[in-house]
Amino acid sequence: MTSISTLNQECLQKYFTLNNFFNRDLSWIEFNKRVIEEAFTKNLPLLDKIKFISIFFSNLDEFFMIRVSGLTEQVKAKIIEPTIDGLTPSECLIKIENEIKPLINDIYDYWNNYIVNELSESKIIITKFDDLNKTEQNNLRRYFYKEIFPVLTPLAFDPGRPFPHISNLSLSFAVLIKKTFNERHFARVKIPSNLPRLVRIDNIFDSTSKKNNSNTIKFIWLEDLVRNNLCELFPGIDLIEAHSFRVTRDTDMEIQEDEADDLLSVIEENIKQRRFGSVVRLEVETSIPDFMLETLKENLQIDDREVYRIDGPLGLSSVMELYGLPMHNLKEKAFFPITPPVFETSSNFFSLIKKNDILLHHPYDSFTPVVDFIKQATYDPDVLAIKQTLYRVGANSPIVKSLIE
Repeated sequence: MTSISTLNQECLQKYFTLNNFFNRDLSWIEFNKRVIEEAFTKNLPLLDKIKFISIFFSNLDEFFMIRVSGLTEQVKAKIIEPTIDGLTPSECLIKIENEIKPLINDIYDYWNNYIVNELSESKIIITKFDDLNKTEQNNLRRYFYKEIFPVLTPLAFDPGRPFPHISNLSLSFAVLIKKTFNERHFARVKIPSNLPRLVRIDNIFDSTSKKNNSNTIKFIWLEDLVRNNLCELFPGIDLIEAHSFRVTRDTDMEIQEDEADDLLSVIEENIKQRRFGSVVRLEVETSIPDFMLETLKENLQIDDREVYRIDGPLGLSSVMELYGLPMHNLKEKAFFPITPPVFETSSNFFSLIKKNDILLHHPYDSFTPVVDFIKQATYDPDVLAIKQTLYRVGANSPIVKSLIE
């Protein structure tokens, strides 16, 4: 007589050998493909297409920081056992590369040959410094000296000086300079992240210039402006060439909560260490010469698999700045969530939930009551603790602000 345990094992073995499982990371790539497919939707308004392009690249940054970094660590630890889907960490990384690199090339082709032209037809022009007239160039130079130059710090590196730390998702220039006839040096210039990535040209003018009275909005990429003024950072030195690059680091945190005596201290320490995580991706301009790329690879300790050559501006998540333009004819009609009438009867959330449970269905119901509830709880002396799961928060989250207070 066959035991139930034996039958269960036979069923499980048969089930597992049927390859019934999706790989988690490859499945996520399919999800992000569906995000970018929205940007390719023919009838979607232009700025909404740009919004989905931004979301796609923001998602991709997080994917590399968390998922790809985890797989990379498994490979370094020489883990060769396949997961339930049949792939080893090394095999999974190869499949990820084979999926993502062609996808990124297609999206940049779409951006360069379609989106930029559509923006221009809608009187939103992303131009280059060399294509501007003298007045516009002079105005931008004044802007550069006033707003950008003070926060730029070139850092040279050579056998006598260490390679500078490159922070996660930061945009930089790899610069080749020549001091004497045969003496060449590398330098790194970081693009400031606290300034708009797209500099609006028609907003920059002086008293002698005529303000742009047309309906055209004109932008230049911040790195293009910096590139065309890099020589100001190296007076008396020949600047041979400069190429932008962007680094993605491992930011995953593994915390054994039950083993942590002081969870807050452990989290604080992990956050400090995140900035030194290993590099999992290097994005570079397609124009970068091989010898400069090899210098970056050697100092960042990566190989060709982690290198992504990009035909366009690095880090397209920043194009969300364009979506913020008040051009409602280029966006879908805005959706405004409702605030349930129950919150109009009282501003005391505790008295309301004593009477009845309240179910909010987001995004159709407004999230404002949740924010107000947390804020009220932070000031209530009878509240001893607030326990809440936050999946992800924005840069200036009112929830986090209330919890800090």
